[in-house]
Amino acid sequence: MPVQAKLAAAWTSFMFLYIYVDYLALYKPGAVDDILAGIVHEFDLGPTFVASALTLMAIPILMILLSTTLPARVNRTINLVVAALYIPVSIYNAVGESWTYLYFYGLSIGLEVLLLAFILRCAWTWPLRTELT
Repeated sequence: MPVQAKLAAAWTSFMFLYIYVDYLALYKPGAVDDILAGIVHEFDLGPTFVASALTLMAIPILMILLSTTLPARVNRTINLVVAALYIPVSIYNAVGESWTYLYFYGLSIGLEVLLLAFILRCAWTWPLRTELT
């Protein structure tokens, strides 16, 4: 299977997981009340928060397309950089959460980090002599 297809599949899986975790978090008691009060994860809802959240979601979404369309050398570099930057982002999502949801966040972060590690491995081990010309 081409490396580009593996990367696109991994970014797609990452995005499904990322979005679904956010969706399931709405079922926590008080989550919707906080949103209606204008607060998400201790941040005030406003233009800065919404733009930041959109950026955090748009980058992995665009990585699905970029992984299949960029030239190999650029593709490899972009995947290495973005996946490495998203590991701390994924881990940060559990900061401040109660121990009650430790399993939920532990599992989701573990799966996200595993997908990002897979992306890093695919990009790092990309066959240099055949595909990175």
